[in-house]
Amino acid sequence: MIDNSGLFNFYFFKNMAHFFLKFSPHTWVTSMWGWVLVLGLGTFTPLKGQTYTRQDSLRGTLSSLRSCYDVYYYDLALRVEPDRQFIKGQNSIYFEAKADFTRLQIDLFANLEILNIVFEGRTLSFSREGNATFVDFPQTIPKGQRGTFVVYYLGKPRVAVDAPWDGGFSWAKDQKGRPWVGVSCEGLGASVWWPNKDHLSEEPDSMRIACEVPSALRCIANGRLVKEEKLADNFTRYDWRVGYPINNYNVTLNIGHYVQFSEVYVAQDGDSLALDYYVLDYNLEKARKQFAQTSPMLACYEKYFGKYPFWNDGFGMVETPYLGMEHQGAIAYGNQYKNGYLGYDLSGTGIGLRFDYIIIHEVGHEYWGNSVSCQDHAELWIHESFCTYTESLYAECMYGQADAFRYVMGLSSNVRNQAPIVGPLEVNSEGSGDMYAKGALMLHTLRNVVNDDEKWFSLLKGITTDFKLKNTNTKELIAYINQKLGQDYGYFFKQYLYYPRLPVLEYRLSPKGKDKTWLEHRWQADVPGFALPVQIQTKNGELEWIYPTAKWQKIELPASDSKLILKPNAYYFELKLAQP
Repeated sequence: MIDNSGLFNFYFFKNMAHFFLKFSPHTWVTSMWGWVLVLGLGTFTPLKGQTYTRQDSLRGTLSSLRSCYDVYYYDLALRVEPDRQFIKGQNSIYFEAKADFTRLQIDLFANLEILNIVFEGRTLSFSREGNATFVDFPQTIPKGQRGTFVVYYLGKPRVAVDAPWDGGFSWAKDQKGRPWVGVSCEGLGASVWWPNKDHLSEEPDSMRIACEVPSALRCIANGRLVKEEKLADNFTRYDWRVGYPINNYNVTLNIGHYVQFSEVYVAQDGDSLALDYYVLDYNLEKARKQFAQTSPMLACYEKYFGKYPFWNDGFGMVETPYLGMEHQGAIAYGNQYKNGYLGYDLSGTGIGLRFDYIIIHEVGHEYWGNSVSCQDHAELWIHESFCTYTESLYAECMYGQADAFRYVMGLSSNVRNQAPIVGPLEVNSEGSGDMYAKGALMLHTLRNVVNDDEKWFSLLKGITTDFKLKNTNTKELIAYINQKLGQDYGYFFKQYLYYPRLPVLEYRLSPKGKDKTWLEHRWQADVPGFALPVQIQTKNGELEWIYPTAKWQKIELPASDSKLILKPNAYYFELKLAQP
């Protein structure tokens, strides 16, 4: 979102919008930002006065009523009536029992009516508690058994207030006054419009999305279009199939007067991938020009992270009535065919105006978030920190390292340092919006500490390879990073992810004779044992390593320096001149 008096921080706003909306029905406190670290990496307790409802736990916790079954396929079919802002459909949920059960939980927002639930030809009894639905089976479903139950539902889905931050259905009109519909639901949850097991750890292996819309319109969803059928009542049915695991919030519908054009991307191994673009008919020429950025971007991402991870499903980008979202294989684009972020540069360096932010960022999520996925909303830094850092790697690929370093360091103006990046687990709550810019700066800092680009880029490709199409968590990912880098950076991640404030490098300088300088330095940090080595630039232009700890240390510099200068554009922490 843009404030005309200046750029309203995208990173901060996107997450804070989720944050305010999340807690609007709860007890509020004067301090909205703190979490108290209790034990180890990832365990929190809310501050006094900050509460969570049972609905938060029903959504955020993988209870026994959810862990007892695994969904391996969804078959979603629905009709969308834009004139009534109404949907009616069914979802067949294919599951495997992971434990014996007679009862399970699915999720669907309370404003949508469940008509009935059927299993093996029998209507099941169910009860609803808010957005959670508890389904009772007439006999025990034993561990290992596979089966299918079908949920029939209808209603007027939640209207998006400010998509994609406050999502739901966007019932818009295009410039010609024709229906233009989009769906976005990250954070809010896919259960805002279709029944499912709405937890980030649950991704079906594949799914079908069949959507009926008025025949004057087209429906674009995820995956590949396998069938288009004209119906007798002036509706058309579009069948889309997704052949890979998919986050529930990435499942989407886009309905409008779309036209399609395509180009071909050729991978390093010679494989060809069709890049399909769906735009409103009057924006075709603008789109042809703007979307020319896509193919070079994919080449950069392939260089760093490997081939596009959803190759067999193809690649799609769809014009939407809202700014954008990382919908898998159907990237939502609403950046008004401008470079930057709606024409603004989030880095303040000018570099961000050389590319279309929504294209570069949202497609980056195909690797970070859609392929490598977190298990809990509290750990969305795994999606957003790596994806925001990917912007700088794109800049490095296209414009060189110096501009890339300037770009990522420019993002520091968007950081608030008021709340931890990681939020409380199991209550469907996100951490701070600092997961974007601060998370990217954290990774950039670590790259310069490692100071070995061969090792660094091997690490990034290792993550996208070894965690491809998988869910992970903070603990597992940091252990992997430590193993690959051959160094324990647990203290580093704990400080940047779990505490609001930055570590502070304090220093003092004093002369030593005519041509030498004494440098005293120490770290001030929340994490015991914080001991990040950094490079400084001496007066003669050379780089020299220093190894600060929590205790004051004193070293001799080879030249007479009046101030401490760090390696340029390399680190994100606070540098403070201490009093003698």
